[in-house]
Order: sequence, then structure tokens, then C-alpha cells
Amino acid sequence: MSEVDLGAGAPPAQGGEPGIRILAQFIRDLSMENPRAPDALRPSQDQPQIDLNVEMNARGREDGLFEVDLKLSARAARPDGPLFHVELLYGGVFQIGGVPAEEMEPVLLIECPRYLFPFARRIIAEVTSEGGFPPFLLDPIDFAGVYAARKAQSDPTVGHA
Repeated sequence: MSEVDLGAGAPPAQGGEPGIRILAQFIRDLSMENPRAPDALRPSQDQPQIDLNVEMNARGREDGLFEVDLKLSARAARPDGPLFHVELLYGGVFQIGGVPAEEMEPVLLIECPRYLFPFARRIIAEVTSEGGFPPFLLDPIDFAGVYAARKAQSDPTVGHA
């Protein structure tokens, strides 16, 4: 689910060139489950089935900045059972200027997650590697497509004439 709460402290759009500045990045929550270790680590001819879930959330802060969370969840399983489940909630604090209010939601839920994604991708690759598996490298994510799909899902009139 994509969600934006601009909050009472969100500043009005400022004039000038639009700009996004990352002030902080952090792991808010990280979980790695390897329920069948060490048996799941044995080589197999079966390719794992991977399920990936992506969520983006944003909120305005009283100091005029914005917090954006990128939640990535990946499950891998073979016919004989689960391999791993990794879940990462990765956040950032952003300063955004020169963006009109009507364009703020797409900036927060598309552009900001694009900045966070490479770092979140690296963390997931490292934690799956530390779990005994080959590094799980997420393919690039089309955040604009995810945003549009979630927007259409929450508003059935979007995209219909």
C-alpha cells in the first residue's frame, strides 16, 4: 500500500527549482527468517519461487521535512518448502523544495523511494548472503508503475472514462 500524510507541519511549495535532498537514511526494521536451515541450503535442481512485495509510505514532519519508508518483503520457496523470508523497512528523511502541493505525493512515493532503493537492495543482498544463500539481488523497481497501480486500486475511477 502506498500512503502519504503530509501532516500539519508540511511547508507550502516554495518557488525556484524543484529539489530533493536526503538528510538521513536508516533501517527502521529488518527481519531474515531461514526456517529450514541448514537443510534449505543444500543445492537443488528446483528453481525457487520468489514473491516480492513493495510498499511506500510518506509523512510530513513538524520541522517541514518528510519521512519516507520503503518496505521490501521477499519470500523464496521450492516445492519442498520455504527457503527464506526477508523483510526490510528502510527509511529516509528528505528536504523537498520548489514542488507544488499537487505534485508532492508523486515526488514522495516515486522519486524518494528511487533514492532509497539502491541502499535497500544492498542490505537485502547482504542479509540473504549471510543467511547462507547466494545474494538476492532485487531487479530495479518501477516505482511510478507501483504508485499508479496502488492509486488505481484505492480509487476505482482512476483510469476509467
